[in-house]
Amino acid sequence: MAKKKAFALRINEDMLKAIEKWAADEFRSTNGQIEWMLMKSLKTHKREPKSKKNDD
Repeated sequence: MAKKKAFALRINEDMLKAIEKWAADEFRSTNGQIEWMLMKSLKTHKREPKSKKNDD
């Protein structure tokens, strides 16, 4: 599993509320939903990170 790094994110309050609702609808945490959204966008634009063979 890839190492995770914490960082602060400033986000519009209305946008955060919409993401929180979407996350609840999908049974995900807000953080998990944001990660899922970012990965989906990266894959759509063919920019997903390359996986390392030794990610254990």
